[in-house]
Amino acid sequence: MGLTAFWAVGIGAALGAWGRWGLSVAFNALCPLLPLGTLLANLVGGYLMGISMGLFALGGLLSPEVRLLVTTGFLGGLTTFSTFSAESVTLISRGEYGWASLHLLGHVLGSLIMTGLGLMTVQLLKQ
Repeated sequence: MGLTAFWAVGIGAALGAWGRWGLSVAFNALCPLLPLGTLLANLVGGYLMGISMGLFALGGLLSPEVRLLVTTGFLGGLTTFSTFSAESVTLISRGEYGWASLHLLGHVLGSLIMTGLGLMTVQLLKQ
């Protein structure tokens, strides 16, 4: 791994983590039983990953370092499976099974849908 790749991942991760933190600060208090900031981070991250996948598939548009900055760095820092898991377990341990189910479905299905939509966006725009 070269120094440029190292810095690309680190800078991207910092930006993504700050974005996730900002979303949590702005949205988690709106509905304490369903942390909306984390959900938004994962949905937006899924969509941006789909766009990234579509752009990478076009070939040659982005350097390997930019790919690392965006995917491993920024999107890795923005999206957070560990926080999602901790929030899910907390809801379950409190007996909030309905909210836990909504939380799980929202993150998993929502992220899959948003990733697909991101990929479709690039496919539509390249036409």
